[in-house]
Amino acid sequence: MKKNTTSSTHQPRNTFATLILGMALVLAPISLVAEGNGVGNLLDDFSDVQNNSLGIPRMIIDDTTAGGKSTSTQTVADGVLSSAGDLAPPRGQPGWVSLILLLGENGTPVDISQYEGVRMNIHVTKGMLSLSVNSTDVQNFDYHAAMIEAGGKGFKEVKIPFKSLRRAWSEQTKLNAESVASVSLVAVGLQPGSFAFEIDEIGFY
Repeated sequence: MKKNTTSSTHQPRNTFATLILGMALVLAPISLVAEGNGVGNLLDDFSDVQNNSLGIPRMIIDDTTAGGKSTSTQTVADGVLSSAGDLAPPRGQPGWVSLILLLGENGTPVDISQYEGVRMNIHVTKGMLSLSVNSTDVQNFDYHAAMIEAGGKGFKEVKIPFKSLRRAWSEQTKLNAESVASVSLVAVGLQPGSFAFEIDEIGFY
């Protein structure tokens, strides 16, 4: 860890933001190929400007693919990724910007069932931010997700158990941790507004 942190364990919340979250979790096409052999517990320490700790480029997708006009910038320096932007939702939909961390090349799903959840060292300073763990079992983009608490001073170590993740509008199913293609951090909002967060590590525990 690169900064002084406080620690917390995620508690699931039923909020309207969670309901609309699934609409924001649009990913690039996922290759439905054989599962990989699992990954280590470090997904990204942001020591590389372009690639995560698995050597795979980070991806940014936003609502411009659905008619929105949201914008964002991402910078990586001294092992910290800083993301900030403005959400401009398409008519009748939420605005969103998604940072996608692939676990396998070309979206190949891998097995992370040896872990209990996702851990991260993060500071959300503005707006709503969510985490989603994206299994290739889910075909309608309503991935298993949870909101991340905003506010506070400095970086906070957050642990989000897989068992606390929920789908927004579909039947609740257990996350299949044996077929996870990616982990996403999604800034989302129903109204125009700004967001900002910093993260210096994300992985599994």
